[in-house]
Amino acid sequence: MSRTANRAFSSQNEAFIKQGWYPSPTTGNAVDLSSLVSNAKRLVASYDLAAIDNVLSTTVSSSNPNKPTSVTVTDEASSAAAERLHAEGAPRIVVLNFASARNPGGGYLGGAQAQEEDICRSSALYTTLLQAPDHYAAHQRADGRYSHRMIYSPSVPVYRTSGGDLLPQPYTVDFVTSPAPNYGALAKNNPGLVGQVFQIMRERAARVLALCAFHGAQTLVLGAWGCGVFRNSPTDVAKVFHDLLKPGGRFHGRFDSVVFAIYDRSPKQEVMRAFNAEFKTTAPLRDSPKKDHGRSLSDSNSGSRADGPEHDKTAPVDGQAKITSFFQRAPPAES
Repeated sequence: MSRTANRAFSSQNEAFIKQGWYPSPTTGNAVDLSSLVSNAKRLVASYDLAAIDNVLSTTVSSSNPNKPTSVTVTDEASSAAAERLHAEGAPRIVVLNFASARNPGGGYLGGAQAQEEDICRSSALYTTLLQAPDHYAAHQRADGRYSHRMIYSPSVPVYRTSGGDLLPQPYTVDFVTSPAPNYGALAKNNPGLVGQVFQIMRERAARVLALCAFHGAQTLVLGAWGCGVFRNSPTDVAKVFHDLLKPGGRFHGRFDSVVFAIYDRSPKQEVMRAFNAEFKTTAPLRDSPKKDHGRSLSDSNSGSRADGPEHDKTAPVDGQAKITSFFQRAPPAES
């Protein structure tokens, strides 16, 4: 979808949030968002370094051989995985947001196309991130290692399908927001620090899983965290998570199901191949990736951040067809 269409979606979403409802795609009646959004905003928790270290040290996360965890690698975006898992009745879904360290929602308002922006366009995640200004303030002058600070957003309403259509009724999932270390920025600006990246990723991934466990997660949606514009090795990222989740790993048996949603439309599909190889899975590869989908929904790609922009390679489509004109209407009847 084009950047212009993405901006239109963002503007419409923010209007929905402000007015507290959106029109049902089936009846045209008002679907309430206000109570769900208010609850999600109230529950947001921002974890500084001391708090997240405390979660890591106190969360029961030892191996549980009697409770095997289903780990799968799938060819889908994070938003599509959450939608599918909800439809299948999966319990306590938590999605990892491959976040911008400095800007809530990354380039969501500007129409950028990456994983964080994609999930913001289908949910009220952006609104919840605005409740944690301390998280972003702490990273404004940070180098590309960023930090282990995280945001946990429980019960966030999702009101669009992964394709952008409005849902008859919203559903809720949890999100954990954490920036991966930015290998690309470090290699350019602080090359002496790139040797720290793998260990930082190990420490941060453990804290992501600990925070999910602390909040009672049962179903996780993870993925190629930091493997886009941040240029982390997909082989390293897959290994970091595998070491934590495999038998004998610190979080083996802690979750019912872990899905690595890999949206890889690159010609060589190196990201998908790396995760398949590490987890010994057989998620399908695409024989002829389409050029108009030639991007990876991974790290944020917003504006002129120090992180650097990732070019939006998506071919323009008529996204305006989904942007309805209703802002001047009085609210329709409640459904």
